[in-house]
Amino acid sequence: MKTFLNEMLHDAGLRCIPFLDWIGELKNPAILKADILAGITVALVLIPQSMAYAQLAGLPPHYGLYASFLIPIVAAIFGSSRQLQNGPVAIISLMTAAALAPLGLNVEQTVMYAALLALMAGTIQVILGFLRLGVMVDFLSHPVVIGFTNAAALVIASMQLGNMFGITIDRGNHLHEALLNLAIAIPEDTHLATMFMGIFAIVLLVAFKRFTPKLPGILFTVLITTLVSWFFGYGNLGGAVVGHVPAGLPSFAWPEYNSAHIKDLLLPAGMIAFLSFVEAFSIAKAVASKTRQRLSADQEMVGKGLANLVAGIMQGYPVSGSFSRTAVAFDAGAKTGFAAVVSGIIVGITLLFLTPLMYHLPIATLAAVIIVAVAGLFQIEPLVHSWKVTPHDTVVAFVVFNSTIYFAPHLEKGVYIGIALSLAFYIYRTMRPHFAEVAMHEDGTWRDAHLFGMHTSDTLAFFRYDGDLYFVNAGYLEKRLLNAVADKPLLKVAILDIEAVDQIDTTGEEMLAHMSEWFREAGIEFYITRPKFKITDTLKRTGLYYKIGEEHIFSKRQDALKAIKHKYGDTVDIKHLQSHMPVNSSKEWFEQIS
Repeated sequence: MKTFLNEMLHDAGLRCIPFLDWIGELKNPAILKADILAGITVALVLIPQSMAYAQLAGLPPHYGLYASFLIPIVAAIFGSSRQLQNGPVAIISLMTAAALAPLGLNVEQTVMYAALLALMAGTIQVILGFLRLGVMVDFLSHPVVIGFTNAAALVIASMQLGNMFGITIDRGNHLHEALLNLAIAIPEDTHLATMFMGIFAIVLLVAFKRFTPKLPGILFTVLITTLVSWFFGYGNLGGAVVGHVPAGLPSFAWPEYNSAHIKDLLLPAGMIAFLSFVEAFSIAKAVASKTRQRLSADQEMVGKGLANLVAGIMQGYPVSGSFSRTAVAFDAGAKTGFAAVVSGIIVGITLLFLTPLMYHLPIATLAAVIIVAVAGLFQIEPLVHSWKVTPHDTVVAFVVFNSTIYFAPHLEKGVYIGIALSLAFYIYRTMRPHFAEVAMHEDGTWRDAHLFGMHTSDTLAFFRYDGDLYFVNAGYLEKRLLNAVADKPLLKVAILDIEAVDQIDTTGEEMLAHMSEWFREAGIEFYITRPKFKITDTLKRTGLYYKIGEEHIFSKRQDALKAIKHKYGDTVDIKHLQSHMPVNSSKEWFEQIS
């Protein structure tokens, strides 16, 4: 009993504070060293990347550092993934900007409401996690994520073109309006120094990524372009630079807000909560497939929620898991969540002592970092693959892609449309499950008699239904049964195999009751074979099991045929059901049911 209680307490502790599962491993010097090196490597990418993403969110760059200080540490302590690196990411940054844009805020208000948005998203995630509702994110199907990610990559990259050319443009209500305004402004208003700095930064990023992938190319690009900016007086030439970055750690502060804006942010906060978790958990699963680590969707939801809550009270903004930084951590040998703790500490050191070095950092460099980072998000191959699986999925992805671009920067509308379309296609596919009259194939399996050109009996019909039985398709099954029976005027016995039925609702149960009555009135005996236990249990609770008759429901097809053979003898033609079997097998099978 004592051992059992100890195990219960241990499991409860792991659920509340998952880091207890790996903290003891740091006693191993090799694991500790690997995590420290991985944490330093991730921090070298995180610092410039977070500043770039803060700019994408419409915030001053140093607020990206605020969202990268305690947040990775909290997410590592309370999340279930050991390698997942959390903090500012491109898509969530853009969704933050899109959510706040309609409110007409100044910079100070934008900072406050971005923190409020993080608090709202975090609260939603924590509640869902504690209620074990992490499975709700499954409503975001893979085609929706594919279409959204590809569209978001294009939107994010296009929105940085103004910073690349040194042009301030009116973005309008839609992406095509912003691009049209940009195309008109480029020939006349391009700032050459900014354009050359942006192109130079992209060339450096691509070169580092291609020729020295093990090095922190983003950090070296930031260092080189900052030195070039300082040496040539880039700021004095009219180029935009980060400027003064206040030194010191972010303070704990509850964001001030107008309660009238809460309803305006509720839907965006919910979408950010869902998408940030989907993005993070997808990354965690990809890494776990290599490390064979166990993950918990609910625990990861709690970890992500607590990280966003901390971001909200630490002058940050909504965060998620980063694919690029997680890949860096994994490649660098991260073994536990301590790597994320190290990277968060280094960000804190940077805020305390290194902010003066960022004064001459060109804004065009940060734009280049974003463009190169999101370029990897745009992928055609998953769309081609989804077409091979089912064209419906490709249609969903294509619609989400186009609607997301059309409604940009309000990306959540594309996701809403995708969810609705996915559900519509799901209902459409389940409205007409496979229904067939079956016979024994020569290989000993029951196959679709029409599809394989096999004989069937005029007096006995064996049907198979492959789907759940609920209000959407109950009428379809009833119609198919009636039509099939109408084609057999000499029919005496009908068997329905429902092994594939996993769920049945009131409409489905009512349809079975109606069909059993109809068969009885038509003088046809109705049998059911291979129902799952929970289906049988449901039929017993409603009394239909006994109305159909216990002697008419069998767990094995062979038992049903044996009972029919015993009752009807040669007046029911069972032999035709196995007419394609080899002679010896046919004789042996027939003897088994005789």
